[in-house]
Amino acid sequence: MSLQSPQKQFLWIWWLWLAGFYGIWLWLMVGQSLWPQAIEHWPMALAMAIGSYAAGSTPMGGGTVGFPVLVLLFELPASLGRDFSFAIQSIGMTSASIFILARRQPLAWALLKGAMLGALVGTPLGIFFIAPYVPELWIKLVFAVVWASFGLLHLYRLNEIAGHSGMTEFDENWDFRLGLWLGLLSGATVAAVTGVGIDMVVYSALVLLCRADLKIAIPTSVVIMAYTSVLGVAVKLFIGDGLQAGVFENWLAAAPVVALGAPLGVFIVAKIGRKPTLLVVATLCVGQFIWTLMTERQVLGLTGILIALLAVAACLAGFERLRRWGAVLVGEKTEPAAPAHRALLSEVKER
Repeated sequence: MSLQSPQKQFLWIWWLWLAGFYGIWLWLMVGQSLWPQAIEHWPMALAMAIGSYAAGSTPMGGGTVGFPVLVLLFELPASLGRDFSFAIQSIGMTSASIFILARRQPLAWALLKGAMLGALVGTPLGIFFIAPYVPELWIKLVFAVVWASFGLLHLYRLNEIAGHSGMTEFDENWDFRLGLWLGLLSGATVAAVTGVGIDMVVYSALVLLCRADLKIAIPTSVVIMAYTSVLGVAVKLFIGDGLQAGVFENWLAAAPVVALGAPLGVFIVAKIGRKPTLLVVATLCVGQFIWTLMTERQVLGLTGILIALLAVAACLAGFERLRRWGAVLVGEKTEPAAPAHRALLSEVKER
């Protein structure tokens, strides 16, 4: 596995990025007289102060906070929450990614490159051929289910996940192909539908299958989400029908906050550790699921609520299957493997 080791830092690149961003933002505020729109949407700036910290310090994008605030608290369309997630992460997580790269933090480069290529194909396909046909309620539920399962995973597996050191060494070509499929499938589905999620998919593969250290897995997940967010915004603006009405105004208010907040999360978590932040964010992920079910209980009915709970259970079962594959690959388990396990293990051993 090719990892980038900490070497000489180039933080001046990040400072240059900040100067460029704030210069453009101030031009919009002053030159285009957009102060009133930004001030009117100040609650989103407040919410993203927390969301941006989570974006830089956890594998959960800033949309993890922005989406439920817009959709559940402000009762705006889920499609707007999705577009806002792409837009705000294109600043916050890009800023965090530049900070990570400038600090020369270790990344799972082979898997990351594969995921970026996969997302380059999958995200536009999902935006054009999947997301437009997903009803607003389903967007809410997809977000709620994925994030709840991810939160629950960390609430009962955090000590194990946080205990990984380094990363299981596989062949770089294998890692690239794994990343390619992860990027293609998650970009076309969860990311295109909700505006977030590809970071958590890549992170899950790293910590459960590859047993990667959080110091490797989280920065890698931040970079892939930044890339996918910029890609999503570019596709919507230059090829698609543009962003939902209201996204730009909320972006104006929150963008200057996340440009600093996400890198601040990267920096602070290196000092205090990742477990406390992950526990808090995991609890919020479960909380938004409960909130969604309560908000939509009349529409969902008992049957819909049970289906949502079963979907969470299915996601958790998928996480556990991935974890067992990882255990087999590193030799922690010698129990007979299923055909898919044997094929995966055989391929890795051959390399």
